[in-house]
Amino acid sequence: MRELVEAVRDFIERNAMPELKGHTAFHARVAANALSIVARELELGPKSAAEERTRLVALLGHDGTLEELNRELCKRIRSGAFDLGTPGLADHLATTTREKVLIDQPGYSGLRRG
Repeated sequence: MRELVEAVRDFIERNAMPELKGHTAFHARVAANALSIVARELELGPKSAAEERTRLVALLGHDGTLEELNRELCKRIRSGAFDLGTPGLADHLATTTREKVLIDQPGYSGLRRG
């Protein structure tokens, strides 16, 4: 699947975009960028999600789906049961954010600081 997404992105970038101008060229660039995000999600997303789930299980002390665990984490943060002093929480939040940015915007300058 990733190869297909990358092939379409390459076609847009190498063949279509040089022929386009103005607003249409802008939309082609947006489409190519979106396909790059999809390709990175396909490549990095499953491992990132599995690692996030593992961290959440350790933080919360029980198993569940990634969605269930994230909902519970949010609930605990909202209620004040968890805060940045909770062991492992700050590291989990920083790691999860970094991994999501690596997929969505890998050129983001803030990634170079970590």
